[in-house]
Amino acid sequence: MNERAIGLIELTSIAAGFLVADTMLKSSNVKLLLSRSICSGKFMVLIGGDVAAVGAAIHAGCTAAKGCLIDQTVISKVHPDVFAALSRSRPVEPNGALGIMEAFNVATLIQAADVAVKAANVTLMEIRLAMALGGKAFATLTGDVSSVQAAIDAGRAVIAEAGLLVNAVVIPRPHPNVYREII
Repeated sequence: MNERAIGLIELTSIAAGFLVADTMLKSSNVKLLLSRSICSGKFMVLIGGDVAAVGAAIHAGCTAAKGCLIDQTVISKVHPDVFAALSRSRPVEPNGALGIMEAFNVATLIQAADVAVKAANVTLMEIRLAMALGGKAFATLTGDVSSVQAAIDAGRAVIAEAGLLVNAVVIPRPHPNVYREII
C-alpha cells in the first residue's frame, strides 16, 4: 500500500532552491506541489508521493542544499484534506465555527494542520504558506464548535511544542463577511 506523504525543504537561497527542487525531482518519483520564493528572501520546495520516494527526495535535496538549509520535514500518512488545502483545489463551504492556527514556520504549520484534521471531525479549508505573511503560515478549518476546538487544541500543541506558535483561535459563530474574506 502506498502511503501519501509530504516533504518540505526551506532554504536561505533562492538559487539553491531551484537546484534543490531539480535534484529532488530527478532523485525520486515525487510530485512537485509547490516551489517558490517566500517572504524574507527564502525558498520553499514542497513535494508529495509515497513515503519512501519522498524520504529519498528530501535526503537528496538536503545534500544538494550545501549550507543553505533552514528546515526540512517528511510527514507520512497525510490526511487528504491537507493536499486539498495546500492547493486550494476543492472549494469548501463554511460549516459552523472557524478555527485558525498561525505559526512562525511553514513545516510546523503543515504538521499541525495534519494533526488537527485527524483529531476531530472538521474540514480543513486552506493552508497559506509564507507569501505576504512575513514568512509565517496559517491554516483555517471549519466544523461544529466542539470539533473545531478539539482540532485547534491538537494543532496548537504541535506548534507550541516547537516554540513557533503565533496564535490559534476559535470563532464559534463568525460573521458571514469574515468567512467571505477567507474563501
